[in-house]
Amino acid sequence: MAAPCDLRFDCGRTCLDLAATADGTAAERLTGPDQLRAWLTGAGLVPLGTPLDGVDVRWLGCFRALRELLVRVVHDELRGGADGADLALLNSAAAAGQPPAPSAVRAADGTLARALTGPPDCAGLLAAVARDAIGLLTDAVARGQLRQCEGESCTLVYLDTSRGRRRRWCSSEVCGNRERVARHRRRTMVRREQSGGPAAGPVTPAEKFSAGR
Repeated sequence: MAAPCDLRFDCGRTCLDLAATADGTAAERLTGPDQLRAWLTGAGLVPLGTPLDGVDVRWLGCFRALRELLVRVVHDELRGGADGADLALLNSAAAAGQPPAPSAVRAADGTLARALTGPPDCAGLLAAVARDAIGLLTDAVARGQLRQCEGESCTLVYLDTSRGRRRRWCSSEVCGNRERVARHRRRTMVRREQSGGPAAGPVTPAEKFSAGR
């Protein structure tokens, strides 16, 4: 399982990656302004090295609130349809700010690098995430690729772009490996019961290795 503040960027869309900072996990991953700064950079909302001195607890509260809204809307859409009031909130967030405009600048090594034309503001970055969610939910192809993780107790939603659309877990290394270990334990217990041996104890390193193969 990922550590409490580990950030993931493997759900396929920025809005889903924001939802993944808490949804389906036992711990809060956006624990403070520093984690939010790391998420904004890791998600590509701001170029690496962008000063984010303005990020504070107010920003943190705003992004957590948008995250909760995204979780409700995405899950409700998968179940049939999001509440009209939630859609209105999402539309309002998308219209409340202007996402920061990028520019191409010459780096020290002569290559072109992405930079922002001005300091990013909270409303603009929230709008960028909200617009990504609207784009996802109104795109029939992308919407058809939405999947909920099959891992036990995991409710993360991701975009399945795998060949054959057969991806079952939000992460093969996290939920996938957990399922493989559980399957191996079940098989081991059945064999032990059939042979009259003792009940299965804690998973050993050898069992973890065997299950992961």
